[in-house]
Amino acid sequence: MSTAHLPERIADLAQLEDLLSTPSAALIDTLARVDGDLMVLGVGGKMGPTLARMAKRATPHRRVIGVARFSEAGLRERLEVHGVECIEADLLSREALRQLPDAPNIVFMAGRKFGSGGSEWLTWAMNAWLPALVAERFPNARIVAFSTACVYPFVDVHGPGAPEELAPTPPPGEYANSCVGRERLLQHFSHAQGTAGRLIRLSYAIDMRYGVLHDLAHKLLAGEPIDLAMGHANIIWQGEANDWTLRALAHCESPTTPFNLSGPAVSIRVAAQGLADRLGVAAHFTGHEAATAWLVDCRRAFALFGPPQVSLETMLDWTADWVRRGQPSLNKPTHFEARDGKY
Repeated sequence: MSTAHLPERIADLAQLEDLLSTPSAALIDTLARVDGDLMVLGVGGKMGPTLARMAKRATPHRRVIGVARFSEAGLRERLEVHGVECIEADLLSREALRQLPDAPNIVFMAGRKFGSGGSEWLTWAMNAWLPALVAERFPNARIVAFSTACVYPFVDVHGPGAPEELAPTPPPGEYANSCVGRERLLQHFSHAQGTAGRLIRLSYAIDMRYGVLHDLAHKLLAGEPIDLAMGHANIIWQGEANDWTLRALAHCESPTTPFNLSGPAVSIRVAAQGLADRLGVAAHFTGHEAATAWLVDCRRAFALFGPPQVSLETMLDWTADWVRRGQPSLNKPTHFEARDGKY
Protein backbone atom coordinates (compact mmCIF):
# COMPACT_ATOMS: atom_id res chain seq x y z
CA MET A 1 0.00 0.00 0.00
CA SER A 2 1.41 3.37 -1.00
CA THR A 3 1.06 6.11 1.59
CA ALA A 4 1.04 8.64 -1.27
CA HIS A 5 -2.48 7.50 -2.16
CA LEU A 6 -3.98 7.52 1.33
CA PRO A 7 -6.92 9.94 1.67
CA GLU A 8 -7.15 12.53 4.44
CA ARG A 9 -10.58 11.13 5.34
CA ILE A 10 -12.78 8.20 4.34
CA ALA A 11 -16.02 9.66 3.06
CA ASP A 12 -18.36 6.68 3.02
CA LEU A 13 -18.72 2.90 2.86
CA ALA A 14 -17.92 2.74 -0.83
CA GLN A 15 -14.59 4.51 -0.34
CA LEU A 16 -13.85 2.46 2.78
CA GLU A 17 -14.36 -0.87 1.06
CA ASP A 18 -12.41 0.29 -1.97
CA LEU A 19 -9.50 1.27 0.26
CA LEU A 20 -9.64 -1.98 2.26
CA SER A 21 -9.58 -4.05 -0.93
CA THR A 22 -6.85 -2.20 -2.84
CA PRO A 23 -3.95 -4.62 -3.44
CA SER A 24 -0.34 -3.53 -3.14
CA ALA A 25 2.07 -3.94 -6.03
CA ALA A 26 3.86 -6.55 -3.90
CA LEU A 27 0.64 -8.59 -3.56
CA ILE A 28 0.02 -8.48 -7.31
CA ASP A 29 3.55 -9.74 -7.93
CA THR A 30 3.25 -12.40 -5.23
CA LEU A 31 -0.04 -13.87 -6.41
CA ALA A 32 1.29 -14.00 -9.96
CA ARG A 33 3.66 -16.69 -8.65
CA VAL A 34 0.92 -18.66 -6.88
CA ASP A 35 -0.98 -20.88 -9.31
CA GLY A 36 -4.60 -21.91 -9.15
CA ASP A 37 -8.01 -20.86 -7.91
CA LEU A 38 -8.39 -19.20 -4.53
CA MET A 39 -11.23 -20.00 -2.14
CA VAL A 40 -12.15 -18.01 0.98
CA LEU A 41 -13.99 -20.15 3.53
CA GLY A 42 -16.04 -17.98 5.86
CA VAL A 43 -16.09 -15.02 3.50
CA GLY A 44 -19.09 -13.48 5.27
CA GLY A 45 -17.19 -12.32 8.36
CA LYS A 46 -15.78 -8.89 9.17
CA MET A 47 -12.68 -9.19 6.99
CA GLY A 48 -13.74 -11.74 4.40
CA PRO A 49 -15.55 -9.53 1.88
CA THR A 50 -12.72 -7.04 1.42
CA LEU A 51 -10.07 -9.78 1.43
CA ALA A 52 -11.90 -11.64 -1.34
CA ARG A 53 -12.31 -8.43 -3.34
CA MET A 54 -8.61 -7.67 -2.89
CA ALA A 55 -7.67 -11.12 -4.19
CA LYS A 56 -9.82 -10.60 -7.27
CA ARG A 57 -8.42 -7.11 -7.91
CA ALA A 58 -4.88 -8.42 -7.57
CA THR A 59 -5.48 -11.25 -10.06
CA PRO A 60 -8.54 -10.38 -12.18
CA HIS A 61 -8.27 -13.52 -14.31
CA ARG A 62 -8.10 -15.90 -11.35
CA ARG A 63 -11.19 -17.65 -10.06
CA VAL A 64 -11.85 -16.30 -6.54
CA ILE A 65 -14.55 -18.18 -4.65
CA GLY A 66 -16.24 -17.03 -1.44
CA VAL A 67 -18.04 -19.59 0.69
CA ALA A 68 -20.43 -18.74 3.53
CA ARG A 69 -24.01 -19.03 4.65
CA PHE A 70 -24.58 -15.45 3.38
CA SER A 71 -26.98 -14.55 6.14
CA GLU A 72 -26.22 -10.83 5.65
CA ALA A 73 -28.70 -9.38 3.16
CA GLY A 74 -27.09 -8.23 -0.06
CA LEU A 75 -23.55 -9.46 0.69
CA ARG A 76 -23.57 -12.16 -1.96
CA GLU A 77 -24.75 -9.73 -4.61
CA ARG A 78 -22.12 -7.15 -3.63
CA LEU A 79 -19.33 -9.70 -3.91
CA GLU A 80 -20.56 -11.05 -7.23
CA VAL A 81 -20.62 -7.53 -8.70
CA HIS A 82 -16.88 -7.44 -8.02
CA GLY A 83 -16.23 -10.78 -9.68
CA VAL A 84 -16.13 -13.03 -6.60
CA GLU A 85 -17.94 -16.31 -7.24
CA CYS A 86 -20.16 -17.12 -4.26
CA ILE A 87 -21.21 -20.53 -2.94
CA GLU A 88 -23.73 -20.79 -0.13
CA ALA A 89 -22.82 -23.63 2.22
CA ASP A 90 -22.95 -24.78 5.82
CA LEU A 91 -19.27 -25.51 6.41
CA LEU A 92 -20.05 -27.78 9.35
CA SER A 93 -21.65 -30.19 6.87
CA ARG A 94 -19.29 -32.83 5.45
CA GLU A 95 -21.59 -33.14 2.44
CA ALA A 96 -21.43 -29.39 1.76
CA LEU A 97 -17.63 -29.48 2.03
CA ARG A 98 -17.48 -32.45 -0.32
CA GLN A 99 -19.33 -30.48 -2.99
CA LEU A 100 -16.93 -27.51 -2.90
CA PRO A 101 -14.38 -27.24 -5.72
CA ASP A 102 -10.83 -28.46 -5.16
CA ALA A 103 -9.19 -25.05 -4.95
CA PRO A 104 -5.41 -25.26 -4.46
CA ASN A 105 -5.34 -22.03 -2.41
CA ILE A 106 -7.56 -21.63 0.65
CA VAL A 107 -7.92 -18.78 3.11
CA PHE A 108 -9.77 -20.23 6.09
CA MET A 109 -11.57 -17.46 8.00
CA ALA A 110 -14.51 -19.24 9.62
CA GLY A 111 -14.63 -19.12 13.39
CA ARG A 112 -16.54 -17.91 16.42
CA LYS A 113 -15.60 -15.47 19.18
CA PHE A 114 -18.37 -13.13 20.25
CA GLY A 115 -21.23 -14.77 22.07
CA SER A 116 -19.05 -17.71 23.07
CA GLY A 117 -20.43 -17.69 26.60
CA GLY A 118 -23.48 -19.92 26.99
CA SER A 119 -22.94 -21.93 23.81
CA GLU A 120 -19.38 -23.11 24.25
CA TRP A 121 -20.20 -26.29 22.36
CA LEU A 122 -20.73 -24.27 19.16
CA THR A 123 -17.55 -22.28 19.75
CA TRP A 124 -15.55 -25.51 19.89
CA ALA A 125 -17.32 -26.93 16.85
CA MET A 126 -16.55 -23.83 14.79
CA ASN A 127 -13.03 -23.26 16.08
CA ALA A 128 -11.71 -26.82 16.32
CA TRP A 129 -13.90 -29.42 14.64
CA LEU A 130 -14.55 -27.35 11.50
CA PRO A 131 -10.83 -26.74 10.83
CA ALA A 132 -10.32 -30.50 11.10
CA LEU A 133 -13.08 -31.11 8.56
CA VAL A 134 -11.57 -28.56 6.19
CA ALA A 135 -8.06 -29.95 6.55
CA GLU A 136 -9.36 -33.46 5.95
CA ARG A 137 -11.26 -32.32 2.84
CA PHE A 138 -8.41 -30.32 1.23
CA PRO A 139 -5.19 -32.29 1.85
CA ASN A 140 -3.43 -30.90 -1.22
CA ALA A 141 -4.26 -27.22 -0.82
CA ARG A 142 -2.21 -24.42 0.65
CA ILE A 143 -4.25 -23.41 3.71
CA VAL A 144 -3.70 -20.01 5.26
CA ALA A 145 -5.86 -20.14 8.37
CA PHE A 146 -6.80 -17.31 10.71
CA SER A 147 -5.93 -17.79 14.35
CA THR A 148 -5.54 -15.21 17.12
CA ALA A 149 -3.02 -13.66 19.48
CA CYS A 150 -5.22 -15.02 22.28
CA VAL A 151 -3.47 -18.41 22.02
CA TYR A 152 -0.49 -16.81 23.79
CA PRO A 153 -0.13 -16.08 27.48
CA PHE A 154 0.04 -12.46 28.58
CA VAL A 155 3.55 -11.03 28.13
CA ASP A 156 5.48 -8.04 29.49
CA VAL A 157 4.25 -4.80 27.90
CA HIS A 158 7.83 -3.52 27.80
CA GLY A 159 9.09 -6.48 25.78
CA PRO A 160 8.87 -7.26 22.06
CA GLY A 161 5.69 -9.33 22.41
CA ALA A 162 5.11 -13.07 22.17
CA PRO A 163 7.19 -14.70 19.42
CA GLU A 164 5.86 -17.51 17.26
CA GLU A 165 8.05 -19.99 19.17
CA LEU A 166 6.29 -19.30 22.48
CA ALA A 167 4.09 -22.28 23.34
CA PRO A 168 0.35 -21.55 23.37
CA THR A 169 -0.72 -21.35 27.01
CA PRO A 170 -3.80 -19.13 26.88
CA PRO A 171 -5.37 -17.49 29.91
CA PRO A 172 -8.78 -18.83 31.02
CA GLY A 173 -11.63 -18.75 28.55
CA GLU A 174 -13.32 -21.15 26.17
CA TYR A 175 -12.57 -18.98 23.13
CA ALA A 176 -8.78 -18.90 23.52
CA ASN A 177 -8.62 -22.60 24.31
CA SER A 178 -10.78 -23.52 21.32
CA CYS A 179 -8.39 -21.53 19.13
CA VAL A 180 -5.49 -23.62 20.41
CA GLY A 181 -7.62 -26.59 19.38
CA ARG A 182 -7.98 -25.08 15.90
CA GLU A 183 -4.24 -24.75 15.50
CA ARG A 184 -3.45 -28.19 16.87
CA LEU A 185 -5.91 -29.93 14.56
CA LEU A 186 -4.64 -28.06 11.51
CA GLN A 187 -1.12 -29.02 12.56
CA HIS A 188 -2.18 -32.65 12.96
CA PHE A 189 -3.56 -32.89 9.46
CA SER A 190 -0.62 -30.97 8.06
CA HIS A 191 1.76 -33.53 9.59
CA ALA A 192 -0.40 -36.48 8.56
CA GLN A 193 -1.13 -35.34 4.99
CA GLY A 194 1.78 -33.04 4.16
CA THR A 195 -0.59 -30.09 3.75
CA ALA A 196 1.27 -26.78 3.52
CA GLY A 197 -0.06 -23.77 5.38
CA ARG A 198 0.30 -20.87 7.76
CA LEU A 199 -1.54 -20.12 11.01
CA ILE A 200 -2.17 -16.37 11.02
CA ARG A 201 -2.11 -15.15 14.61
CA LEU A 202 -3.85 -11.86 13.94
CA SER A 203 -4.15 -9.10 16.49
CA TYR A 204 -6.82 -6.42 16.05
CA ALA A 205 -7.37 -5.34 12.47
CA ILE A 206 -8.68 -1.78 12.21
CA ASP A 207 -11.74 -0.98 10.08
CA MET A 208 -13.82 2.17 10.48
CA ARG A 209 -16.86 0.05 11.37
CA TYR A 210 -15.26 -1.92 14.21
CA GLY A 211 -11.99 -2.45 16.02
CA VAL A 212 -10.15 -1.14 19.05
CA LEU A 213 -10.05 2.48 17.84
CA HIS A 214 -13.73 2.36 16.85
CA ASP A 215 -14.62 1.11 20.35
CA LEU A 216 -12.55 3.83 22.02
CA ALA A 217 -14.08 6.60 19.90
CA HIS A 218 -17.64 5.54 20.68
CA LYS A 219 -16.91 5.34 24.41
CA LEU A 220 -15.35 8.79 24.34
CA LEU A 221 -18.32 10.36 22.54
CA ALA A 222 -20.67 8.71 25.02
CA GLY A 223 -18.67 10.09 27.95
CA GLU A 224 -17.80 6.59 29.15
CA PRO A 225 -14.51 5.95 30.96
CA ILE A 226 -11.81 4.00 29.15
CA ASP A 227 -10.79 0.85 31.00
CA LEU A 228 -6.99 0.63 31.13
CA ALA A 229 -6.76 -2.91 32.52
CA MET A 230 -5.50 -4.13 29.13
CA GLY A 231 -3.36 -1.09 28.56
CA HIS A 232 -1.62 -2.07 25.33
CA ALA A 233 -2.55 -3.80 22.08
CA ASN A 234 -1.14 -4.50 18.64
CA ILE A 235 -3.23 -3.03 15.83
CA ILE A 236 -2.94 -2.99 12.04
CA TRP A 237 -4.97 -1.39 9.25
CA GLN A 238 -7.29 -4.08 7.90
CA GLY A 239 -6.27 -3.40 4.31
CA GLU A 240 -2.70 -4.34 5.20
CA ALA A 241 -3.88 -7.37 7.17
CA ASN A 242 -5.78 -8.52 4.08
CA ASP A 243 -2.75 -7.92 1.87
CA TRP A 244 -0.28 -9.73 4.12
CA THR A 245 -2.64 -12.68 4.61
CA LEU A 246 -2.92 -13.20 0.86
CA ARG A 247 0.83 -12.81 0.42
CA ALA A 248 1.28 -15.57 3.02
CA LEU A 249 0.00 -18.04 0.40
CA ALA A 250 3.45 -17.82 -1.19
CA HIS A 251 5.09 -18.63 2.15
CA CYS A 252 3.22 -21.74 3.22
CA GLU A 253 5.20 -24.51 4.88
CA SER A 254 4.66 -28.20 5.53
CA PRO A 255 4.02 -28.82 8.32
CA THR A 256 2.08 -25.61 8.84
CA THR A 257 3.60 -22.97 11.13
CA PRO A 258 2.32 -19.98 13.13
CA PHE A 259 2.83 -16.45 11.87
CA ASN A 260 2.17 -13.29 13.92
CA LEU A 261 0.40 -10.58 11.94
CA SER A 262 -0.22 -7.10 13.29
CA GLY A 263 1.45 -3.75 13.76
CA PRO A 264 3.50 -2.31 16.61
CA ALA A 265 1.96 -2.27 20.08
CA VAL A 266 0.13 0.92 21.01
CA SER A 267 -0.82 2.38 24.37
CA ILE A 268 -4.59 2.41 24.91
CA ARG A 269 -4.21 5.58 26.97
CA VAL A 270 -2.27 7.33 24.18
CA ALA A 271 -4.69 6.17 21.47
CA ALA A 272 -7.73 7.24 23.52
CA GLN A 273 -6.24 10.64 24.26
CA GLY A 274 -5.42 11.11 20.59
CA LEU A 275 -9.02 10.34 19.64
CA ALA A 276 -10.39 12.58 22.40
CA ASP A 277 -8.28 15.50 21.13
CA ARG A 278 -9.57 14.98 17.61
CA LEU A 279 -13.18 14.62 18.79
CA GLY A 280 -13.00 17.63 21.08
CA VAL A 281 -14.06 15.71 24.16
CA ALA A 282 -12.47 14.89 27.50
CA ALA A 283 -10.96 11.45 28.02
CA HIS A 284 -11.80 9.74 31.32
CA PHE A 285 -9.94 6.65 32.42
CA THR A 286 -10.55 3.91 34.94
CA GLY A 287 -8.13 1.36 36.34
CA HIS A 288 -4.43 1.12 35.70
CA GLU A 289 -2.31 -0.40 32.96
CA ALA A 290 -1.31 -3.94 33.84
CA ALA A 291 2.30 -4.99 33.46
CA THR A 292 1.22 -7.65 30.93
CA ALA A 293 -1.05 -7.87 27.91
CA TRP A 294 -1.80 -9.96 24.83
CA LEU A 295 1.00 -8.69 22.62
CA VAL A 296 2.72 -10.31 19.66
CA ASP A 297 6.20 -9.98 18.21
CA CYS A 298 5.69 -9.18 14.52
CA ARG A 299 9.33 -8.81 13.49
CA ARG A 300 9.08 -11.90 11.28
CA ALA A 301 6.16 -10.37 9.35
CA PHE A 302 7.96 -7.02 9.07
CA ALA A 303 11.05 -8.75 7.69
CA LEU A 304 8.95 -10.53 5.07
CA PHE A 305 6.51 -7.79 4.09
CA GLY A 306 8.07 -4.58 5.41
CA PRO A 307 6.69 -2.41 8.24
CA PRO A 308 3.01 -1.34 8.21
CA GLN A 309 2.43 1.67 5.99
CA VAL A 310 -0.72 3.07 7.64
CA SER A 311 0.33 4.84 10.81
CA LEU A 312 -1.48 5.12 14.12
CA GLU A 313 -1.89 8.86 13.51
CA THR A 314 -3.64 8.21 10.19
CA MET A 315 -5.95 5.62 11.74
CA LEU A 316 -6.79 8.02 14.58
CA ASP A 317 -7.62 10.76 12.05
CA TRP A 318 -9.83 8.46 10.01
CA THR A 319 -11.59 6.94 13.03
CA ALA A 320 -12.39 10.25 14.74
CA ASP A 321 -13.80 11.69 11.52
CA TRP A 322 -15.84 8.56 10.76
CA VAL A 323 -17.39 8.25 14.21
CA ARG A 324 -18.01 11.99 14.58
CA ARG A 325 -20.11 11.93 11.40
CA GLY A 326 -22.15 8.96 12.59
CA GLN A 327 -21.01 6.65 9.81
CA PRO A 328 -21.99 2.94 9.94
CA SER A 329 -20.89 0.60 12.71
CA LEU A 330 -21.07 -3.19 12.83
CA ASN A 331 -21.91 -2.96 16.55
CA LYS A 332 -19.44 -5.72 17.34
CA PRO A 333 -17.23 -4.56 20.23
CA THR A 334 -13.80 -6.17 20.37
CA HIS A 335 -13.83 -6.45 24.18
CA PHE A 336 -10.12 -5.66 23.97
CA GLU A 337 -10.16 -4.73 27.67
CA ALA A 338 -11.16 -8.24 28.80
CA ARG A 339 -8.46 -10.14 30.69
CA ASP A 340 -10.59 -13.13 31.65
CA GLY A 341 -11.07 -14.50 28.13
CA LYS A 342 -14.86 -14.15 28.29
CA TYR A 343 -16.56 -12.73 25.22
